[in-house]
Amino acid sequence: MEKAVAAGTVPGRAVRVAAYVGAVLATVCVIVTASLRGTVLAPDFYASALDREHAYDRLYDEVLVDPRTAPTTRQLLAQLPVPEAQVTSNIKLVLPPDTVRALVRQRIDATVGYLNGSRSTLDLTVDLGPVLANLDQLAQIYLGDLVAGVQNRSEPDFERFSADVSDALRELAAGRAPQGMPKLSLTEDQAAAVTTALLAVAPEDQRPALRGEVETALADGDVATALAAVAAAARTDRSDSAVRRLRESLDGGTWDPASVLAASGNELRAVHDIRPYTSVGLGLVEALAAAVLALCLVALWITGPARPGRRLMALARPLLGGAALVAAAVGVRELLGDGRLVSPSVSWSPSLSRLVDDVQDRAHGMLLDTVLLTVLVAVAAAALLAVVGRLLDRRRTPTTAAWRTPAIGLGAAALAVAGIVVTPLLTAASAPRLCQGSAALCDRRYDEVAQLTAHNAMSTTVDRFIGPLQDPDITAQLNDGVRALQLDTYRWERPEEITARLDASDFTAEQKQLVQRAVNTINPPRDGLWLCHAVCRAGAVALVPELREIGAWMRQHPTDVVTFIVQDEISASDTERAFHEAGLDPLLFTPDADPDHPWPTLGEMIDSGRRLVVFAEDADGPAPWYRNFYRYGMETPFAFRSPDRMTCVPHRGGTGKQLFLLNHFITDNGGSRLDAGTVNTRRFVLDRVHRCERERGHPVTFVAVDYATIGDAASAVRALNEERSAD
Repeated sequence: MEKAVAAGTVPGRAVRVAAYVGAVLATVCVIVTASLRGTVLAPDFYASALDREHAYDRLYDEVLVDPRTAPTTRQLLAQLPVPEAQVTSNIKLVLPPDTVRALVRQRIDATVGYLNGSRSTLDLTVDLGPVLANLDQLAQIYLGDLVAGVQNRSEPDFERFSADVSDALRELAAGRAPQGMPKLSLTEDQAAAVTTALLAVAPEDQRPALRGEVETALADGDVATALAAVAAAARTDRSDSAVRRLRESLDGGTWDPASVLAASGNELRAVHDIRPYTSVGLGLVEALAAAVLALCLVALWITGPARPGRRLMALARPLLGGAALVAAAVGVRELLGDGRLVSPSVSWSPSLSRLVDDVQDRAHGMLLDTVLLTVLVAVAAAALLAVVGRLLDRRRTPTTAAWRTPAIGLGAAALAVAGIVVTPLLTAASAPRLCQGSAALCDRRYDEVAQLTAHNAMSTTVDRFIGPLQDPDITAQLNDGVRALQLDTYRWERPEEITARLDASDFTAEQKQLVQRAVNTINPPRDGLWLCHAVCRAGAVALVPELREIGAWMRQHPTDVVTFIVQDEISASDTERAFHEAGLDPLLFTPDADPDHPWPTLGEMIDSGRRLVVFAEDADGPAPWYRNFYRYGMETPFAFRSPDRMTCVPHRGGTGKQLFLLNHFITDNGGSRLDAGTVNTRRFVLDRVHRCERERGHPVTFVAVDYATIGDAASAVRALNEERSAD
């Protein structure tokens, strides 16, 4: 009763009013700061907004194919030694989705780290090394096609080409016309244009003397003589400078998006301006506001009515008042603002502007949801206090002394504050867990997931195989969506073994002649274990170093499962030693000894760290992780001569197995790049997969293709997994 009387005095009323106002304002501060900390200062908040808007898929499917993007694309590609069409048609090879996701996440971490104070500077610089490396690889592929065309061969002879170019350059440097250059029939205008272009590389004071000779040669279509006339006098400083710039770009090119944002009117000054408040101030304000709220609630309890039930009801009012103020402020903000931080420039393509706007709208909506949910928690806490207080107030018997102690008020205050503070952290959006690039696949069993498979993945144009069946190397294939690799392991063959191996191979007659000429000359025998296609002299990649590279890729992509299907021409013990030497032991998954035992989900495999599955075509152990594929899987035939002959009939492995390998490539005197353009299209892949699944009564697990970067087999595999996830 003494406390109740004291609360009724003038000083008591002043304390009570001050505590009430302080509790209302503190509630507002706690709701706002906790919500911002759980969203604006959380990297997963931004990653989730991008994923929910399917930003990465839209980048490839909408932005990069938008005609309005073409001018910017052409400007960026102007200095590259690869035609624009080659880059844009292989955009996922040049700029793989995983690379884009990683680069974006790095920029998010850099920005949020700067805002929350964990980083002292805002550095948005992007390392373009991986992209430039992919461009360099594409240039090699393109150059190989050009060289093969010039030589009128199915595959390029780089050594011969280099020698011919060197000879031609030496002739030009000496002022002599190189041999073998064709004559061109030029119109008068064309000849004049070529003359101007050639003279531009010569010193200005020598151009008048050279003009007559060049014009005369071009009038006869003699390009070789015209080149020889200007070669000796040509300035080399410009070409040297260009070479230096290109080398510098390829060695360590970077890009700072801050300049692009500034050019579009979106400077980063706002980020710098708010950092003092977000790096230290926000956390400090939240902590102080939470402490003030708790103290004010305790003060209201101490100075409240004698009956404990009414005291609890009194604690509810400031919580409800603070929540109402925040809700009102949010309503006003929604009426007056659009929630955008970045304003799309008029120079941006419509598709890019839409993507930026949609991501911003998504992030704004997520922030709004978090704030309103925190408001609801404050309202719920107030309602709970009011209801409990009402029930206590209805009690007819006097309350015990324990109900009068400040501990009751302190406990109620602590619970209310904790609920408001913790809610944004528990409910704020986080980036979805991804397995094989999709959140929907984490709960799917290994045998239920479709995987793009590279047939003879080691036989690549980049590694200069004769008769290659893929273009980029294995790491680039993985970057482009391949998740299963068909590999052939060999020891280097002896000369006397060449004929037998060639007779059993799928090489063309011309390719076989190339291999026979390479015996003990271009490709002499080498010791060790190799990845080869039928004959190591037709191309070989050292096994252990390649396994190390694959292992490095897997460690950089911890949410992906990779499968090997090995045509094993080396012993199982040699294979086991090679994998151990490559450091792959921690990644190797051991299938159940019973082929009919259910496979784990991708999520379970990823959580265990055992996410590299290795099958052999012949061996079955002794290593428990090295199992015969045809005990666990079945396949279709693989020697199809044309697309219209592709069937689904059983082949090796019979029927009724859990894993289903669809051999989806044409072998007509070797791999057929032209047919790959047909069979690798999205519609063709989907139609055949659906047909084979109906005929064989089991979902396809591996879609094995040649030239995986031709067509859109990767898109078809994604569509298959989306269909299955929707079931």
